[in-house]
Amino acid sequence: MDREQIELLAPAGSYDSFRAAMQAGADAVYMGGSKFGARAYANNPQQDSLLQALREAHLRGKKIYLTVNTLLKERELKMELYDYLRPYYEEGLDAVIVQDVGVLSFIREYFPDLPVHASTQMTITGPLGAEFLEKEGVSRVVPARELSLQEIRMIREQTSLEIETFVHGALCYCYSGQCLLSSILGGRSGNRGRCAQPCRLPYELTGGAVTGSKAAAGRGKQAVPVSASHLISMKDLCTIDLLPDILDAGVTSLKIEGRMKQPEYVAGVVRIYRKYLDLFLEKGARDYRVSEEDRRELECLFSREGFTKGYYQQHNGRKMLSLNNAGGEIRMGNLMETLRREYVENQSKEKINGMLILSKENHAKLCVNTQSASVTVTGACAEQAVQRPIQRDQVEKQLRKTGNTPFLFGQLQIEMEEDLFLPLQAVNELRRNALEALERELLAPFRRTPPVSWEKENAQRGMGADASRAQEKALCIRAYVEETQQLEALVTLEQISDLYVNYSLFPSILDEKAELADLKRWTQEVHRYKKKCYLVLPVIFRESLRQVFEGIWDRLMETGIDGIVIRNYEEYEFLERHSFTKPVVTDANVYTFNKRSRAFWAAKGCGRDTAPVELNLKELRARGCEGSEIIAYGHLPMMVSAQCLLKTADHCTHVPETRRLKDRYQKYFYVKNFCMPESCYNVIYNSVPLVLLDQDKDIKSLGPAALRLDFTVETGAETLKTAKLYIDRYIHGIQTDMPWKEFTRGHFKRGVE
Repeated sequence: MDREQIELLAPAGSYDSFRAAMQAGADAVYMGGSKFGARAYANNPQQDSLLQALREAHLRGKKIYLTVNTLLKERELKMELYDYLRPYYEEGLDAVIVQDVGVLSFIREYFPDLPVHASTQMTITGPLGAEFLEKEGVSRVVPARELSLQEIRMIREQTSLEIETFVHGALCYCYSGQCLLSSILGGRSGNRGRCAQPCRLPYELTGGAVTGSKAAAGRGKQAVPVSASHLISMKDLCTIDLLPDILDAGVTSLKIEGRMKQPEYVAGVVRIYRKYLDLFLEKGARDYRVSEEDRRELECLFSREGFTKGYYQQHNGRKMLSLNNAGGEIRMGNLMETLRREYVENQSKEKINGMLILSKENHAKLCVNTQSASVTVTGACAEQAVQRPIQRDQVEKQLRKTGNTPFLFGQLQIEMEEDLFLPLQAVNELRRNALEALERELLAPFRRTPPVSWEKENAQRGMGADASRAQEKALCIRAYVEETQQLEALVTLEQISDLYVNYSLFPSILDEKAELADLKRWTQEVHRYKKKCYLVLPVIFRESLRQVFEGIWDRLMETGIDGIVIRNYEEYEFLERHSFTKPVVTDANVYTFNKRSRAFWAAKGCGRDTAPVELNLKELRARGCEGSEIIAYGHLPMMVSAQCLLKTADHCTHVPETRRLKDRYQKYFYVKNFCMPESCYNVIYNSVPLVLLDQDKDIKSLGPAALRLDFTVETGAETLKTAKLYIDRYIHGIQTDMPWKEFTRGHFKRGVE
């Protein structure tokens, strides 16, 4: 295996961590600047420090990837992004990591030669999503952490993308990019780099179904505690034993998590992974062995009740959880002090060679070189010594004083005549000029100028229009349902224009031999009441599920559905492959935080999008809502996990159920298990519904195409009552009371930072 193709990628949440990572053997680091990074609370370097880090990295033959992996609001993308990126781009930034397709579109237009890496926040789970991004100019993908080695291998075989995966550090319980738990509970959004990690808190799973679902027999019974512990706190990942398998699957960048960790942690983990990566590259898998001492050292640096090998070899499991959330640094002699001394405080320098020529009545000449560059500078003229001639050892001593520069003389030749005089100050100046010239020469290939200018004045003029109120239009109401009782309650309501039915309502969809008669029957029933029926695809569309839909596609098209709601990149690419021509709606988790992201999807033929639930009224107005749907009711999905809470607490019945997860404040969050072959996932919904019933004037002022009501855990009666309240208020203008004892207005008023 070619070592140059394999990269050890380290986190750098601070300048010290960057230097520690470099010193310990990282090939590249990923780090955030002052804005737009998914670790807003790290000690991220400011512009000057980050530019200096870029120079240092390039002089050492290393790379830096800048994290711009948050969702950007309209003003940020329009007014701040270009000026933020330009200095780093000009200094030779190696790549930028993104989540937002609006940001991706912007970079491709204004910095077209800047490599773009797709963040794990994009939730790429298979070759379809990876191919979609490859066509958009992405050069590397960081797929979801939940993928198996075989799924990663398939991406590698079916695309030419570089693949970067996490090999060590903290794991999220939720698919990255799909988590709203911290956002909804405390206003600190993971999509904006401010996650408060509520997954690390204790929860209790209670038994018994709570809706009119297939497991409705439990409704009304007293909840039975199943387990009480940290049910959604993952152990830290450690794959030091799996490196040969991960590399064999086609991974080219081994990524260590930890931008919130101390420099000593970064150095310690990088050092060990560097050791074993080199061992594998030198001797191969056959002689690959990890010592117990090194395993112990990794655990001492940080772990939570030991480690997990993650999802590379299993889909989920109780042993992957830190059920007591016990963890942290373990004292191991003077380990941390040693790491600080060797990797944080001690910084190696690049060795260079030099030749100095001094002769009477001639300018001093100093030539310095590396393997890739050579420069020569001249200085003052040497003179015949009158009293004390300059000594060779004096000259060499001054030349070797490279101080804070990144260089260190290795071989240094000095050719000088006898009885010469040259002030030591002149020698110092000669050395300084030579090293500065060498640095410029080495960094010159990285310097560049943006090929496209950004007209900020035009952007500012556009911002005035963003704040204007949209023209109010006739508003239709659409409803999303996950239970048959909900569908039955709504199908006859005249004012509900379209029904979005979740695929899980029709078990036959998961049976490649089934005739899909139930879906066809319900589609015909919806049509009978002069409504349209849209099929809502799964939140997660992994390769095994894609194969199922391949098997039923022709029969699915025969059911008469009017359109499809997609929730990820894989589903869009799947529909493209099948030349699907009916309407496609992007759901709220296919984020459109700004006008560029909306335009991105519109250009793909998705004329209808669902407005993000994390934007407030003012931000929605700036983004524009014409043609969008706004969710005005529903228990919002806060987490989507490959883990199964039933399996963690007891055992999974493989029967769709709704349970409840109780937090330390005695709030109950609804949990549904969506059971599918090799693609099952859990969804955790908010304890209280989003209710924007009394926000009708503000919502209408946005001019959306439709109001959407999401029904997930409600009974049929609750669904009907809620729908009628919204119809009365939004269609007929009838003022009604708010019947909910507890509810939230979400971010419609407050927003997120």
